[in-house]
Amino acid sequence: MATDPQTLYHRAGGSPFFEALVGRFYDGVETDPLLRPVYPEPDLAGARHRLTLFLIQYWGGPTTYDQERGHPRLRMRHAPFAIGAEERDAAELERYFTMAAEAMRNRG
Repeated sequence: MATDPQTLYHRAGGSPFFEALVGRFYDGVETDPLLRPVYPEPDLAGARHRLTLFLIQYWGGPTTYDQERGHPRLRMRHAPFAIGAEERDAAELERYFTMAAEAMRNRG
């Protein structure tokens, strides 16, 4: 399948970038007392794999996630897990990006 070379997937470096990003995220999850209980399986390899494929597809890469898992149906897939405001807010990445983007803004 041909993918658009202008997608974030390609600009970020393709699969190796997303594999490293997700790997660093789950390295933190492994030892986080709030987030680790959200993942009931003892080995996070499956979760790492699924998130990597999801992000690759979401940001314009190959559609392997859909081929392996079907439509993401994120809310349905995460319904069995206790995810409240604390768990949501424990992922600080969005906050950082918002703050950094605002700091760079120099017009209007």
